[in-house]
Amino acid sequence: MQSVRIIEIPKCKVVSSGIGMFGDDNFTKFDEFISSLPNTMYSKDFLFEAEGGLHWVYVYEDGMRVPNGLSIIDFAGGLFAVTTDIDQQTNIEAMDKELHEFLNANGFEQDKSRPRMGNVITPAQAQEVLGYNQMDYFMPIKPIGRVV
Repeated sequence: MQSVRIIEIPKCKVVSSGIGMFGDDNFTKFDEFISSLPNTMYSKDFLFEAEGGLHWVYVYEDGMRVPNGLSIIDFAGGLFAVTTDIDQQTNIEAMDKELHEFLNANGFEQDKSRPRMGNVITPAQAQEVLGYNQMDYFMPIKPIGRVV
């Protein structure tokens, strides 16, 4: 059984928290904003490291009311290798080893021009039973040797 899946996220607009950390005003406002939106089958928010902190984004939909202080920006999208593990307990080194082995065996490599991302995928009811959250980890990828 393979434990890595490859997905494509299309180019799109996203609502941006701006750069910061949890507890910052912009992150609190962003969290309140996405918490007010209806639940969907798949999470539409992604968190990634950025210079100066973290960057949290949510896929924008036409007609969405975005609070003052949050902005709408372009998201490049592209191919991603996705793995799932326990949030805040993942052995990143072991996960990366498995990812790179899978990518090399299948004609892909990490695309270091785009950030790695993550999002918590566990519904509240499941988290209550599990006692933890699962996290999807997104590694941007490209065919080996190709400039994206």
